[in-house]
Amino acid sequence: MDNGCILIVDDDRDIVAAIARLLEKEGFRTIRAYDGLDALEKLAENRSVNLILIDIMMPELDGLSAMMKIRATRNIPILVLSAKSEDTDKVLGLSMGADDYITKPYNPMELVARVKSNLRRYLSLGSAYTNKTDVIEIGGLALDLSAKRLTLDGAEVRLTATELKILELLMCNAGHIFSAEEIYAKVWNEDAYAVENTVMVHIRHIREKIEINPREPKYLKVVWGIGYKIEKL
Repeated sequence: MDNGCILIVDDDRDIVAAIARLLEKEGFRTIRAYDGLDALEKLAENRSVNLILIDIMMPELDGLSAMMKIRATRNIPILVLSAKSEDTDKVLGLSMGADDYITKPYNPMELVARVKSNLRRYLSLGSAYTNKTDVIEIGGLALDLSAKRLTLDGAEVRLTATELKILELLMCNAGHIFSAEEIYAKVWNEDAYAVENTVMVHIRHIREKIEINPREPKYLKVVWGIGYKIEKL
C-alpha cells in the first residue's frame, strides 16, 4: 500500500523517527530532513513528495524561510508542526504559506488525520463538485480544474493547494456567500470551531494574488458579518 510520500523536517531526530514510524504504518513513504537546507535538498532530489511536515525553529535555515523558498516553485501541502501554540504564531505560519498548523505535543491520531485530509484535498482538487466544466471563467479569472491551474488575464497565478480549493469552492458558486465556518468545513473536511483567523489569512493571500487593488477587490468580496463570495461578472 502506497498512500504517498511525506517529507518530515525537524532538527529533533527522535521526533522525525517517531513521525516516520507513525506514517509508515499508515502506508506512507517518508523522507527525513533535519533542517531547512536539508529539506530543500531532499525536495529537489525527490519530485515524488506529496506533502511536507516542517518544524519552525531549526538551525541552518528555519522552517518559515524554507517554506517561502518551497512556495516559490511548489504548491504541495505544507503542515507546520511547532511548539509555538499562540494564535499569532499560527496566523504567521499560515501567512507564510502553510496549509495547516499542528502544535506540539501532537496527538498521533490527529496528525495522521490532518495529513490524510490535506493530501486528499490536494490530490482530489477538482473532483468535489459534479456539475461543472473543466475550466471556470469569471471576468479575467480562469480556473482549470483538471490542471489545477489558475490564470488571471492569461498569466498564471501561483496558489497553494488550500488556496486553490477555496477559490474553486467560491468560483463554482459565484455570487453565493459562504461563512468562514462553511468554507473551513468544505475545504478542510473538518468541523469548524473558531476558524475565522485561519480562513481570513488564506482569503487575504488569494486577494493579494488575484486583485489589482486588494483593498478594493473586483473578484473576492467580503460581506461583513456574513462571509465571503466571488462576484458574478
